Order: sequence, then C-alpha cells, then structure tokens
Amino acid sequence: MKIKPENYNYHQPEFRGIYNNKAFLKGLETISDHGTSFAITTSLLSSLFLRPFAIQLAPNVEKENKKYASGNSVASGIARFITVEAIALPIESAIKNIDKNPENFLKKETVDNFKNGAKSLIESKDYKFITQILKLGVNFLTAVPKSMLTIALMPVIMDKIINKKNSLEKKADENILKKENYNQVFSPFFKGKMQDSLSKGIGKILDNKNVQNLAHKFSKNDQNIARNMSMATDVLLTSAFALQTKRNKKIEEKRKKPLILNNAISTGITLSCGYIIDNLIQKGGKNFLEKFKEANKGNPKLHKYIEGLNILRPTVIFAGLYYGILPIISTFLAEKTDKLTNKINEK
Repeated sequence: MKIKPENYNYHQPEFRGIYNNKAFLKGLETISDHGTSFAITTSLLSSLFLRPFAIQLAPNVEKENKKYASGNSVASGIARFITVEAIALPIESAIKNIDKNPENFLKKETVDNFKNGAKSLIESKDYKFITQILKLGVNFLTAVPKSMLTIALMPVIMDKIINKKNSLEKKADENILKKENYNQVFSPFFKGKMQDSLSKGIGKILDNKNVQNLAHKFSKNDQNIARNMSMATDVLLTSAFALQTKRNKKIEEKRKKPLILNNAISTGITLSCGYIIDNLIQKGGKNFLEKFKEANKGNPKLHKYIEGLNILRPTVIFAGLYYGILPIISTFLAEKTDKLTNKINEK
C-alpha cells in the first residue's frame, strides 16, 4: 500500500498583512526545505561585505591587523560556502525526495512510527526533527575541513583581494552566484539515480529504531534545532581555526594571536548574547506565532512555514551579531589584549 500525504483543499484566507503574505510564506517554505543553504548563503554575504566593513570601523587597531581580520572573514565565508554546499544541496534534495515519495524510501512501519498521531509524515514533529538534524548537521560535520580551507585561502585573499581594495568588490561579484543560477548550475547533478540512491541511504538511517526513538524523545524542542546546531558548529569552528592558525607558516607570527583572539571573542559574545536575545524574542513573539498559526489555519504547509521561522530567527540574530556588531568590539579587544599580553611577557 502506498503511503502518501493527504490531499488538501485549501483556500487562502483574506489578507492579514505579513501573516499570510504569499511572498513571505513562499520564502519560509524555501528556508524550510533548504535551511543549511539559507544559513550558509547568509553567512557568505555577511562574510564578504558586512563583517569587513564592521572591522574597518574598529578604533585604535593596527591597519595590518584589520587587513588580516578582513582576509579571514572573506576566506571563511568562501570556504564555508564551498565545503557546506557541496554536501548540503544533495542531502536537502534527497530529503525533499523522501518527503514527496516516502513509500519509495521508507518502510511502512517507519512512516507509521514517525507520524505518531500526525495527519501525514511531513507534518510529524518527530520526522521534521530528525530530518532537520540531518540537514543542519552538515554545517557541523564540515567545520574542520572548512577551517583548514579558510587558512589555506587566507594568503591568497590577502594577496589578491585585501591588498588591492579596488578588486574586492569585483572579486566578490565574480564569486557569488545568485540563488536561482546556483540551483540551475548544480541541481542537475542531484537528480535521477544519484538523488534516489542518496534518498535510499537516508531512508535506511530513518528506518533505524534508535533514530526513531531519538526523535520521539527530543522532538518537543524542535523550535531550537537551528540555534543549537549553529552554536555547536561555531564552537567547533573557532577551536579548529585557532589550531590551524597556530600551525600555519604563511601567516605572520605576530598576527596570529590577534586573529585567534578576535575569533574567540566574537564567538563567545555571539553565543552568549545570541542565546539570550533568541530566548527573549521567542517569549515576546508568542503572540505573533499564535496569530500566524490562526491566519494560516488549515494550510497544509503550515508546518513548513513554522519550521522556516525557526530557522530564519536564529540565523538573522546570530548573523547580525557575529558579522555586523561584534567585529568592531572583538577587533578592538583583540588588539588591546594582544598588546597587554606582550607587555607582560616582556617584563
């Protein structure tokens, strides 16, 4: 017997502002399906433009340290985009394939177990929880390769871009692909047999009883999956970056400590402040969420919109803090800390 999501007859209710704006809802659905791609694209754009601009605003910092910090930002953004998207897009595409045709990739008992009272598989909190873990976990698993690629790219960035201000904007434009063009170029590689093979592999993971039990146990806190995965990834990235920076012989020795301190301070403040701000927004946004649910009541894609909101919220918060506000503070504090420790060592 085939297991397919139920068919719905849904009529868009009268316009209620942002709550059921078609463009907004379509955006949330896209974010839900491509959460990692959305986060990594936001990170890329912020790394190339917002963070370097913020670094230049830091007061009383040596020009060379600003250059290295900016170079690290550009290299980090490009490295993260390359390493994550190479894995994220196929996984996102494969999971979407399972969403559409669960009977082709999952056992019937797996579907019934995941549904756990839900009307359909894709509305199941257990299923959404575990598939989001699989999609967002790509960022975490590629943290170490990404930090290695960042360090390798930094000398190139410093030589070809940062030291040639006029070429920065040109190079950035050449390296950034518009989302629609990006999908047109790469999506054919993730179709057909290759996509089905990956979907079957993911299906075997979902068929595992331990994975299903994990979903049953922790899916109640699914609104914080994106935030928690992002925080764990940032800690691993910062640690790996510090280790790779210390070992790298192409980075000037006296620039290493400010660079490591800059990253450590940025990550520490971002995680602590981001966690607090996100909790406050969740508490203060309960009224918005209830109105949003009411405005889209009966919409079969409501679960995707909420999932999109839960990815959008922490992504914007952490990106705004890490790339826009903290570079000014962390670059300044890293400079002062480095000079202070050098004075102490000299004594």
